[in-house]
Amino acid sequence: MRKLGQTIAALARHRRHWSTLLQSTTAKHGPAGAATHLTELTGFGSNPGALRMFTYVPKKLPRARALVVVLHGCTQSAASYDLGVGWSTLAERYGFVLLFPEQTPANNPKTCFNWFLAGDTARGRGEALSIRQMIEKTIGAHGIDRTQVFITGLSAGGAMTAAMLAAYPEAFAAGAIIAGLPYGSASNVQEAFESMFQGRPRSAKEWGDKVRRASRHHGPWPRVSVWHGDLDATVKPANADGLVAQWRDVHGIDAAPAEDMVDGYPRKVWRRDGLDVVESYTITGMAHGTPLATDTHGGTAGPFLLETGISSSYHIAKFFGLTGEARLSEPVRQETMRTPLVPDQVEIIPDERVEILDAKTDEPKIGAKHDGAIDVMAIITKALTSAGLMKPPA
Repeated sequence: MRKLGQTIAALARHRRHWSTLLQSTTAKHGPAGAATHLTELTGFGSNPGALRMFTYVPKKLPRARALVVVLHGCTQSAASYDLGVGWSTLAERYGFVLLFPEQTPANNPKTCFNWFLAGDTARGRGEALSIRQMIEKTIGAHGIDRTQVFITGLSAGGAMTAAMLAAYPEAFAAGAIIAGLPYGSASNVQEAFESMFQGRPRSAKEWGDKVRRASRHHGPWPRVSVWHGDLDATVKPANADGLVAQWRDVHGIDAAPAEDMVDGYPRKVWRRDGLDVVESYTITGMAHGTPLATDTHGGTAGPFLLETGISSSYHIAKFFGLTGEARLSEPVRQETMRTPLVPDQVEIIPDERVEILDAKTDEPKIGAKHDGAIDVMAIITKALTSAGLMKPPA
């Protein structure tokens, strides 16, 4: 019981920290603007994660069409994040399709993607499967080149980006994670908070094994770009180190990186055969958020959308090979990538919805007993409810 009390106290402390960080955003969800520039689609599959789907299609598209999947952060929406970071501006400039999955308050009260739940991040389950179904819908609707599908996201969206790259590596040529966490960092609320505020020490092989075990895929693997502010107090920079270690191990890269400065910020890149396989940007002096250069590449500064003089969206698009600069293309992928996902053929496993701040559960009533024994789960439920970490049972 003493250990339980320590756990409850730690969760309460983490909740206070998280609530303080989000307090300034409760009345303002990013830059003003209606979602009229995005198109919402329904009927894209079984949607076990109960997410919304939005797309942006530029006026002119090349014959070889690419797709970028963009995942917003907590307290944000698909439209507000796009207006903030300027992805639709880049899509018009360079000619690629955008897909914006959107979280709902019914799933998570802060609209965070549930990156810390196996039921939402494992292959063929929950939110991860919903996003995969959206991708397949967009590929079919717009004639997307399957070797040119990319994904990026901020914070919880960054952690979900890492989950998608691990669960469906055959679906993506590359991904970019901003202020996110390595795949496998957490499997419950307490571990999520610990990972965010402290980081979880693991060897590169341990991190890499989590990706390798997430699917039956054996390569080639997606290329990965990692972005993080060195003053980030919400998701500690140690998580960026974990992401780099994770994907270097997956790619089997032991060599030292090349280092340079881009728009005044340090960048490390690990290459193979002339290809940028893993790269890492450290945005010095930046807290938690997406770095912007609004004067040159669009976007609007706001909560978690930070003017720094470097546009992560532009440089990520460049890393993806979408801006016209000389970037080598990802090698042709395995035949599994060319086989469309048929939602009706995928087993959908119901998952328990546990939210990072306000959990909704079907736990037994407080004080219930089974065969005369004390119901430990009921005690935990009561303690979590008293701590404000769980809603009272209905």
